[in-house]
Parts: sequence; C-alpha cells; structure tokens
Amino acid sequence: MEISKQRKKLLFIIALPLAFLFRLAFGLCLDFWTQVEDEKQIYLIGLKFFTTGAWPYFGPDVTNTIQVPGALQGLVVGLPFYVLPVPEAPYIFVNILSFASLCFFAWYCTRRLPEIPKWFVWSWLLTAPWTLNISTQIYNPSYVLPAAILFFVCAIETYPFLSRGLVPLKWANFAMGLSLFWVMQFHLSWVILLPYILLSFYFQLRTSGWKALKGVMYFGVGAIPTGSFLIPTFVKYGLSGALGNTNEAVQFNYTNLLKAANVVEGVLGRFLSFASFELPRFIGGNTAKRLLFMRENPWLIPFVVFLTVVGILQPIALLVLWFKKRHSVKDWKAMKYFTLATVVLLYVSFLFAIRTPLSHTFYTTLPIAMLYSFYCWNEFLKKRSWQKFALVFIICGIIFNIGLAMNNYSRVSIYLERSKVVEAIKARDYRIVGERRPGSRY
Repeated sequence: MEISKQRKKLLFIIALPLAFLFRLAFGLCLDFWTQVEDEKQIYLIGLKFFTTGAWPYFGPDVTNTIQVPGALQGLVVGLPFYVLPVPEAPYIFVNILSFASLCFFAWYCTRRLPEIPKWFVWSWLLTAPWTLNISTQIYNPSYVLPAAILFFVCAIETYPFLSRGLVPLKWANFAMGLSLFWVMQFHLSWVILLPYILLSFYFQLRTSGWKALKGVMYFGVGAIPTGSFLIPTFVKYGLSGALGNTNEAVQFNYTNLLKAANVVEGVLGRFLSFASFELPRFIGGNTAKRLLFMRENPWLIPFVVFLTVVGILQPIALLVLWFKKRHSVKDWKAMKYFTLATVVLLYVSFLFAIRTPLSHTFYTTLPIAMLYSFYCWNEFLKKRSWQKFALVFIICGIIFNIGLAMNNYSRVSIYLERSKVVEAIKARDYRIVGERRPGSRY
C-alpha cells in the first residue's frame, strides 16, 4: 500500500511540470490577435510600458471611450520582459499565475469532496476549454481567473453554510481584499464580487459581533498591495478622470434581460458551459469556420464529434441535477442554492450593463460553476464505470487540444509576428508590433 502511495506521489510530481509546459505551449499557440485585436492590444499595453518606461495609468479598453483604470495590466505584461526580454515572457508569467491558482483550486475541491477522484479534478481543471483557452494567453480575463479563484475560495470559507475551515478567517478576508482590487484593474466584472463581500461581512458580524471589524481590517490590509496601483491614476487624473468613463458602463438596459433569458446563449447556458467541454466556440466563430477546421484537420473529427456531444450533455445534466434532493455531501443543498443565487445575481447585473451577457463578461464566476459541477459529478464518479468514461473523456480532450494547438500555431499564434516583437524589444519601440487604439490613454 505504501509503495502504491509512493508511486502516485512520484507520478504526481512528474505530471505537474508536464502539465505546466503543456498549458504554456498551448497558450503560445492561441490567437495573438482576433478581428477586434483584444489580445494584441493587451500585449501592447505591457510592451509599451517596457519599451518606453512610461507608467501605465490605464489598462484594457472596454469601448472606444471607456478604459479600465490602474497600472496592473501594463505591469503584469511588461515586467516579465525585464526578466526575460523575449516575446514569450508575458506568456510564461500568466501561465505561472493561472497554473498556480488552478492547482490551489484543485487542492481545495478535493478537500471539500474527498470521494471524487483527485486525478479527475486536477486534470479537468488544467485542461477544460474555459481554463485552457483563456487563462494561458495574453488577454485581460486570463488575469482575472487567478484572483477569482482566490476570492471565491476565501469568500466561501467565510460563509457558515459552506465553510469547511480550510482557510483561516483572517487570511480569507485578506485574500478577498487583495483579489477585489486585482480584478478591478483588469475587468469591469469586479462589481459582481461586491455582494459576496457584503454577505461575508454580514455573517462575520452576526457570528462575532464587533469583533468582525478585525476581519474588515484584514480585508483593508489585503487591498493595499493591489489597490495601491490605482493611486497614481487618481493622483494624475483626479477622481472623475481616473474612472476612465467606466461609470458609463452602468446603464439600465432592459433588452439585456431578454438576451440573458436565452437558455442556450444567455446567462444560464454560458455559466454552466464554464464547467463543460464547450468545443465549438474555440474552433470557429460560426458554422462555416468550424466546418473548415474539420476539413483541414480530418483526423480530429472523431474527437470533435465525441467531445461536442459530451459538451452539450454536460450543462443539461448540471441543470437537471440541480433538482436532485439526496446527496452524499452534507452541504449539497447549500451549494446548489448558492449557485442559483449566483445565476440570479448575474441576471440582475446585466439589467444595468451596457454589454450583452457574453461569456467573457462574467468569466469571474467560473470557479463557482466548476465547484458546483464537481458536486454533481461526485455521485457518478464513485462508480468504476463512470471513472473509466471520465478517463477516456480527459484523454480525448488532451488529444483534441494538441490538435487545436498544432492548427493554431501556423495560423494565428504569436509566431506569425514573433520577429516583429523581437525587433520591437531590441529597438525599444512597441510601434513596430502595432499601435494602441485611437483615444486610448496611457
């Protein structure tokens, strides 16, 4: 028995660096720029900081007039160039961040659900489409995921109805403050986190009385390391100017409710798809492009068909299983209602948003969808037959992702323009790669 444990530990030690290299290689093969050039624009924010030395007062562009305030986006992309002045440097750093956070989340999920096979939780979190295709490339939601995982794990640990005592309360508060002001500088979805913080403080106050102020203090201390990167923007531009017109993103928009209510393409379908193998979205933006992908990669067709079918059935199963009353995990009822509350919160949020409910707009909530899904799969994966199916599913997913990376490498990756990036780094001129959008502030 001891030998078996040693072998498992050895395999785990070997698998971890291989998993990191796999994710890094995959990320390097993803789109360097799409039709809207979001990825390249994020890259340019950091490259401009490195080549000019100018402080990045603002981050990602939301629209032509709205820009996220704060320096973190420029710093996390630009600083790695100082350590390793090669085009791949920012990719290495974002993959370290996402890999570390996903490993932490895998540890947390297996501690909450000890009956679910650990190999499934770890391999699925590291290779699922919505963690692999987003968090491995230079794209502002990629930097949201690590903080979102830290935030939700720690927030959950402050709720009496869900807490397992896995994170000390003071560190949970510290991490929530740290995470909130991190997300704030990458994506407007930070506002979704506020109700969770208020709920946390409410339960702490109800449980500890005025001693809960200590938790608020730790939250404030945690906010300092990340929130301090907002200060230069407010000093230079003043209160109204430093907002980057982000206040304009909050508008009553009743038409969004109709879009959000769409079962497949609305909030519910997209939320559940975070925890599913949503394949079509990542091989083409429309049917014609997806068919072209299969014609150009015929050997992947069996994997595409199998994974697409499973990817459609997964969110359906997650929806149906919500109505399951009996569960071996004692806090199943609390978890499913917590998940429902999150979906309701998203519906309400989009009533006051200018953006339609696209998946990346609430990517912040992926950890909740994933944790809920593990509760659902826990009952099935106790059985040997379902474990075998899960293994086949994971292996097919990895093979498909290898094929997708090979397809992307020569078509859309940074390697199509790597020579330009190398020249820009040497000449200290980011404009060799491209220009920031007209009107973008820096």
